[in-house]
This record gives sequence, C-alpha cells and structure tokens, in this order.
Amino acid sequence: MTQKITKGVIAIAGFGTRFLPATKATPKEMLPIIDKPIIQYIVEEMAAAGITDIILVTNWQKRSVEDHFDRSREIEKHLEEHHKTSLLREIRKIDQLANFVYVRQKQGYGNGAPLLAVQSLVKNEPFVYAFGDDVVKSKVPFCRQLINVYHQHQCSVIGAQEVPKSEIGKYGIAETDKNGYLKSILEKPTPQQTKSNLATFGRYLLTPDIFPALQQTPIGKGGEFWLTDALNLLLLKKPIIVHPVTDGKWYTTGDPINYLKTTLAYINDREDLRYELKNFMKNL
Repeated sequence: MTQKITKGVIAIAGFGTRFLPATKATPKEMLPIIDKPIIQYIVEEMAAAGITDIILVTNWQKRSVEDHFDRSREIEKHLEEHHKTSLLREIRKIDQLANFVYVRQKQGYGNGAPLLAVQSLVKNEPFVYAFGDDVVKSKVPFCRQLINVYHQHQCSVIGAQEVPKSEIGKYGIAETDKNGYLKSILEKPTPQQTKSNLATFGRYLLTPDIFPALQQTPIGKGGEFWLTDALNLLLLKKPIIVHPVTDGKWYTTGDPINYLKTTLAYINDREDLRYELKNFMKNL
C-alpha cells in the first residue's frame, strides 16, 4: 500500500536581506500578498493536499510566524463583539490548518541545511519540502500534484517550471530524459553549461533516502550546503521525477520586483480589487 503523505517542511530561517530595512523586525515570510502573509499561502497549499503536520525551520527572528498560526482570542473577541463574522471565520481557520512544529536551524547555510534539523521529526516517511518565498497558483494545489506523481512512481519528485534563458543563472536547472526522469541538476549554471531551461524551485516531495545523501554532501558553491548536490548524489542510487507545474504558475517572492509581480497576479483574481488597480495603473 502506498504510504500516505502527512508531513510538510517549510524553510524560513533566512534573514530576507533583499527586503531590508522592511525585514529588520518583520520576517520576509510575513510580508502580505494583499491581506494574507506569504507563508499562509504555502501552508494552505499543503493543507489542501492533505498534509496535517507542518514543521517550520526557523531562527530567532521568526516569532511572529508562530504567533500568526496561533489563536488570537483578543482579536476574535473584538470581531465577535462588532459582528464581523466573515473576518472572524477567516481568523479562526488559521490555527486549524495543520499541527505546527517549530525547529531552530542551528548550523549551516544553503537550502539543504534546514533538512538536517528535521530528520528526527520526519523519521522514515516521505514528506513535502517547501521554501518560504515560493508560491504556486494552480487549479490543483501543487503539493497535491507532487503527491499524485509520487503515488505513481514511488520516488522523490521535484517541482519545476521553464524560465527564460536570461534567468537560468538564478536557479537550479534540471536536465531530464524524455519521460521526465532527472538526469542531473546544475546549481545556477551559465547558459553555456546547460541546454535546459527547466528551473527547480521550492517544492519537493522527498523520500527518506535524501538524509543519507545529505550527510554525504560536501559544502558546495558559494560556501553553502545545496540540496541540488544531495539530489545528484541520491540520483546515483534512486530515480527522481521532475514535475512541471500543471494548470498554474510558480511565483517567487524572494526579491522586491518579483514580490510585486506576485502580488499583482493575486490581485488579478480579486473582483473587489482588480478593476480599480488597473484604472490606477493606466493613469500613472
């Protein structure tokens, strides 16, 4: 019987330096996309895919993330007294999205380091791993897409999306065979180093086989501990599937211009905001 996926890990231990001074006292993951913080979109995607236990890998700066996914009885009481029932329902849903566990990242830099902090909690189960600055707008929640592919192939699955050739050097680029199986990943290559433009981003479904690979992975490019290097080691022993986003699009919020583009994409879904904003932009 196929093992049910119930655990998700979200890496949010970075300092958000590209958003300073806004992120001096506010975690980047708590910046709003309209009226919800970035991190809530990721948690909602996981919850919609059936994930019940979410581990957030944090640092000392992220206390407000913990507060956000906790109950706020004072706000609830205020909304109840003022008969703001729709807002009250929205607030009460937040802490019910999942069971939350918070782990401090104690060592290392790079997107592989948070996984070393959660091995004892994940144990011998496959799990979804996400970065705290990547969101995916899709008809079927992208975490659900990854889980469906895992059930078909019983191996790790990597989320991916094609990017312009000019952006290849920003991401881990996956090279695949004609059936979508991973051949290799290059971390931030030059266009001359790869024929692919399939960028991997912060959505992975990983089997427990990733942990031995991580423990054998040396410090890599830029002095950081890269998940891509561990995946290349895992690939020597196990197959890995690359799954492009279906009926949707990945957006990164990792820098100011892409954060604004992401916000505009979500505003375009809102009848109460879309037309007024478009009229405003025409007159700028």
